[in-house]
Formats: sequence, C-alpha cells, structure tokens
Amino acid sequence: MEPLKVVARLWERIEARDWDGVAGLVAEDAVIEWPVSGERIVGRANFIAVLRDEEDDTGGRSIGSVEVLRILADGDLVVTEVEIPEDHVLYRAVSLWTVHGGQVVGAREYWTSPGQDPAPRWRAVYVEPLVAD
Repeated sequence: MEPLKVVARLWERIEARDWDGVAGLVAEDAVIEWPVSGERIVGRANFIAVLRDEEDDTGGRSIGSVEVLRILADGDLVVTEVEIPEDHVLYRAVSLWTVHGGQVVGAREYWTSPGQDPAPRWRAVYVEPLVAD
C-alpha cells in the first residue's frame, strides 16, 4: 500500500478505536516523537497503549472525531494536519510520518490547541487575526 494510503487508513483506524487495525499499520519498532511535550514513544505496543489511554474508564470515547484537514505525500514521507476535539479542548496536530513497506516506521508530531500560544502584543501592528476556516 502506498504511504499516503497507509497514513490515511491509520487516522481512520485511530478514529474507529480499532487497535488491531492500527497495529497492522505500525511497525513493531516504530518511533513516534512528540517534541512539544518532549516525549518519544518507542515501539508499536507503547504507541497503541498511549492511544488507548485516551479512552475514559467506561471504554467510551474521551476524544471526538478525527478530521484530516490536509494530507500530502512525497515518497516515504507523509504530512498530515488533523483536528481532534477532546472534552472542551480542540487539538490540532501536524505530523510527519515515515512509511516503509506499508507500515509507519517513524513520526514527529506537533500537537497544540488554537490559542494555546497567544500572540505577543508587540506584533499586533504587523499581523492580523487568523480567522478559523
């Protein structure tokens, strides 16, 4: 399967909470990095455990739907921008996925929430507010 389709399917399986499906798309020794929080997830089992822990105690969803806003591929590199509502917070992530042999072998993901990093006042004379689409 081509890299873009692998990553598109990965997000679909994450949204569906299909952990076996996710496992089939992620290499056993995959490394996922989250630079914003300073974390590295080593191995498929740990990645799935982190994702699973997003569920609440009753097994229901604590995070909402996954909306893929953009997906681009160049060879083995796939870049996605996604939006995920969780409780009363909206998360956005830009992820750089590396795919080999039909599986994700690595990623760097930058997670944040709109408004999390307020613009400094000194820039106000040079910029205009970004209005959400």
